[in-house]
Amino acid sequence: METLNFRFEKGCKHLALPANMVGVVSSGNLEVLIESAELNGACEVEVKTAAVGFGAIWQAVIADFHLRWSLANVRILINDAGATPAVVSLRLDQAVESVMGAVA
Repeated sequence: METLNFRFEKGCKHLALPANMVGVVSSGNLEVLIESAELNGACEVEVKTAAVGFGAIWQAVIADFHLRWSLANVRILINDAGATPAVVSLRLDQAVESVMGAVA
């Protein structure tokens, strides 16, 4: 098991909502928890993965996600059991879209 942490400063999209879970470890091998947190405008992502040694790939996937959404004051927790980068991107987008949809 490996834990990776990423932090992106000065995001511009704030999500002031309670936690919302998307995905299940047994479905796509991935679980995402997204929640509001006071992080001085930053976005933090913690990844717990069974696939050790893929930090560079995780960095690329999470950086791409941040470029798309530029979230601020958001904490994301990812529990991974071997999902592909495409599934990770999909679940992250679903998490944000479900939270944003709850506002409407």
